[in-house]
Amino acid sequence: MLFNKSKEAPQTLLKQRRRQKKPDLNLMLIRFVLLVIAAVLLITLAPLTSIDSIDPMEDLSVLWQLGIFLAALLLVFSIRKAKEWERAIVLRFGKFHKVKGPGLFFLIPLVDQVYRTIDIRIRVMDFYAQETLTGDAVTIGVDAFCFWLVWDPQKAALEVEDYEEAVALASKAALRHVISKNDLSTFQEQEDYIEKQIQEEVDKQTTEWGITVQYIEITDIQIPVELQDNLSRVAQAEREKKARILLAEAEIQIAKKLEEAITIYAKNENTMKLKILTILNEGLKAGNSMMLVPNSITEELKTRDVFGLTALNELTQQKEKK
Repeated sequence: MLFNKSKEAPQTLLKQRRRQKKPDLNLMLIRFVLLVIAAVLLITLAPLTSIDSIDPMEDLSVLWQLGIFLAALLLVFSIRKAKEWERAIVLRFGKFHKVKGPGLFFLIPLVDQVYRTIDIRIRVMDFYAQETLTGDAVTIGVDAFCFWLVWDPQKAALEVEDYEEAVALASKAALRHVISKNDLSTFQEQEDYIEKQIQEEVDKQTTEWGITVQYIEITDIQIPVELQDNLSRVAQAEREKKARILLAEAEIQIAKKLEEAITIYAKNENTMKLKILTILNEGLKAGNSMMLVPNSITEELKTRDVFGLTALNELTQQKEKK
């Protein structure tokens, strides 16, 4: 198994990590610099007044300066930044306005708001189906990975409340549906076909949400222990069957080659004699002190006195006479 006993926990932790965004220090620095520049300009352009003098026009100027500073403050905090793989969904008075990013972009203060930031990178999610009946009534559990991405941030943000959870539920439902349609042998022998079926089932639903499933990968198939023993015996019998078939095919090929050789030897006697000599030569090379040779071979080779058989016979006869 590739997963823990509680499989919901890893998904929950991953989602929490994604949602916990770290503060953007670069954006904070940009806002701080702009605020400092605005404050310096206001101080520089502000008229110098004494504390004792009370002039209504000067008070009005101070109010104007305060208003300009607040406007600059709002403008500074309306600056937003999206990373290369992020798209910001901007609403204007609660209605969809535009998809912004990547890079810096501005919002109209008190009018625009960033509803959600969508990650358009390829993401991976694990899902599983346990105690599901196959087409041949076998209970199995299947674990798989789903690789998917958001290709339309607007649809993903507006068409479904939680698109990550929706993809997970759609993947589980598709997996159960595919398991119920296919036999156990199909899962074991045609895993690519099963993965393609699951991908098509999930993609039918997620396309409407601006999400596409790139591919599905099955990582584990849990089979009951009793059935595993039966499958092991079936697999062993199948291997023995294949081994015997291969051996029989090899015997057939050898017999065919021997039949061809016999035809050649029957047509040419010299070739047959050469083969006999080759066999004797190989026996002598092996260092055999004694060789059993049929009489037909010795009679065939007697006229040529091959290996000195005639001379050896004459010497034997002379010793017997003495």
